[in-house]
This record gives sequence, C-alpha cells and structure tokens, in this order.
Amino acid sequence: MRIGFELPPQQRVYGGFFIYSFCMGSLPPRLPDIQRAMGVEEGALGFGLIGAAAGTLISLSLAGPWLEKFGYRRSILTLIPLLALFYAIASFATGPLAFFMLLLPVGLAIGGIEIILNLEADRTEHMIGHRIMNRAHAFWSFGFFSAGIISAGIAQTGLEVHLHLLLMVPVVIAGVALLLGRFDPAPHRTGGSTDETKGFAWPTGAVMILVIVTLSVMIMEGAGIDWSAIYMRDEFQVTPFLAGFAVALGALTQALTRFFVDPFVERYSPTLVSRVLLTLLLAGTLLIFFATSDWMALLGFGLCGVGTSAIFPLAMSAAAQRTDRPAATNVASLAQTSFTAFLLGPPLLGYVAEHFGIRWSFGIGIPLIILSLIFADALGKKPIRHEID
Repeated sequence: MRIGFELPPQQRVYGGFFIYSFCMGSLPPRLPDIQRAMGVEEGALGFGLIGAAAGTLISLSLAGPWLEKFGYRRSILTLIPLLALFYAIASFATGPLAFFMLLLPVGLAIGGIEIILNLEADRTEHMIGHRIMNRAHAFWSFGFFSAGIISAGIAQTGLEVHLHLLLMVPVVIAGVALLLGRFDPAPHRTGGSTDETKGFAWPTGAVMILVIVTLSVMIMEGAGIDWSAIYMRDEFQVTPFLAGFAVALGALTQALTRFFVDPFVERYSPTLVSRVLLTLLLAGTLLIFFATSDWMALLGFGLCGVGTSAIFPLAMSAAAQRTDRPAATNVASLAQTSFTAFLLGPPLLGYVAEHFGIRWSFGIGIPLIILSLIFADALGKKPIRHEID
C-alpha cells in the first residue's frame, strides 16, 4: 500500500524539487562551523567541496542507463533520503581530504536526482500541455530557502553540526513519503526519440555562447551558496543566524522571481528579460564587493538571487530550439558544461578568498556578468509563448 498525498502530476514534480533542495539547503549555513571544526583556510575548504562537484559530474554523465534499469520511482524514493544521510556523514569529516571523499557520494546522488526530476518536469509539461519548468525550479529555491532559514536558526542555538544534519534525515524521509509516496513517472514524450545522450556531449560554437551567457550566473549562484555565510561572518562578525540567513535570502528572492517570471518572458523576450536580470545580478555583486555594512551585503545577496533566477532555464530553451543537432544533445551539452562551472567554480573560489580576501570570491564575477550581458542576444529576441509541441 502506497502512502502520501494524492497530488496532480505537476504538484508532484514541485514536491520532488522542494524536498530534494531541502536536503541540500541544510549544509551551506553550517559551513562556517565545519570550517572552524576542521581548522582550515578557505582554499582547503574549497578543495573539500569539490568532492560533491566531482560526484555530480560523474553521475550526470553515466547514471542515465542505471536509473532507467533500476526504475525512476525506486531511484527517487531511495536517492533523496540517501542524500540527506550522505550530507550528515560528510559533516563528520576531520579534514579537507576526508570532506572531499565523503562528499563524492553526495554528488553521485545529486546527479541522479537531477536527471530524474528534470526529465520528469519535461515529460509532465508535455503530458499536461503547459510549461512548468521555471515554477518547478522555483520550488527548488523554496526548498533551499526553507532548509537554509531552519539551519540558520539551529546554528544560532549552537547545536552541533553532526547532530543537526542527522536529525534532518528522518524529516526528509517523512517529506519524501508524503510528497512522493504515490509518485509514478510520466510517460515519454510522444513523437520524439526516447534515446538518451550518452556520456559527455561536447558543446558546439553556438552552445558555447550560451555557456558564456550562463557562466556568470552559475558561478555567482554557487558562490552565494558556498561562501555567503563565511563572508558575513568574516567581514561583519554577524551572528550565526544572520550568516545563515544570507544563504537563505538569495534562495528566497530567486524562488519568488522564478515563480512569477514566465509572464514577462511571454510578453517581452528572453533577451530583454535576461538583460534586466543580469543588470540586477551586477548591481547585487557590486553591493557585496563594496559593502560597508551587513544590511548592504544582504541587499546584494537578495539582488543576486533575483539575477540568477531564470537565465539558465532560458538558455536551456534556446539550446533546445537549435536545429544543428538533436535537441536532447544540445540540452545535455549546455547542462553538462554549465553544471561544471556551477559545481567546480565556487569551490575553487576558496583559493581566491584565501589569497586575495573573501570579497574577491564575489568580485571575480563582475567581468563575467559583463561578458554575459554582451552575449545575451543568443537567448532569443522573440517572446516565448507557453506552447508544448
């Protein structure tokens, strides 16, 4: 007998994205505590964080056939609780190398979940006849915000990191049971190939331009997740709650923008919307880099959340519309290449923070955002209508 809420297909997708990101959102607000417990500088902490990136890239490239064989239902019901458990285990690391090794299975789980949920969102769009991808990713941000604000409050109490993350495991298991207990995968899109892209799909020149557009967004989103709490602690000596709140705030403004952005893309165009968002991202990054007070930095993190909200989904749509290769190949190429920047860039910024100061972990994004603005035309100048072919 299956347990859980009986939900419409799109709400089931939203619930999956929410509980998945809820797993991920508990760790970043506690990174200052983990760094302090290890007694290491930002560069060493950044090395440890690369473990999750490495695991995710391996999984994104190789896990597809294994997930298909094991079954998407069993995979998602297993991987999300395992992700929460892997995060808890990783918090016991006593040094950067151990942190790296313990985050590898975290990354492997993340890659599998990403494949299942994004594929499910795409197939559900086709099944119900209207787009849900941006809203699905909004619920990812809502989940990350919820976990972030809870973790910030727990950090303020002084509860030990290991115990905190272990307590989150049964919470996640209950959430998965309630939201995904009755999950059944949506059918394949009719009239399209069911073949999946195997391995790494190398980007063409046109896809590389889209990568350039998304590069600053992926770097700055990841920097906010990995380094905003440590930035607030080091620069302004704020309370643990306020340090963690910086992580959650970016997720909240990102979620709200993703939830409401589609009508603006419909009315105007991807290029115009992306230029507005990138300008807000630039303003937020400048505020963080030059901040003289904690409220000024928080305003910057809020603007960065808005700025990073919809650029990547718009780039994915632009890649899918290209006709030089199968749509699945172009989408996989952009996703894999951009995800590399998202996962590897922010940990490597730890070395920038250690040698030049943590402000430069954000300041390095300024020229990248300007580069994205220059190439934003690649996203398309025509309004996007909510039609499912």
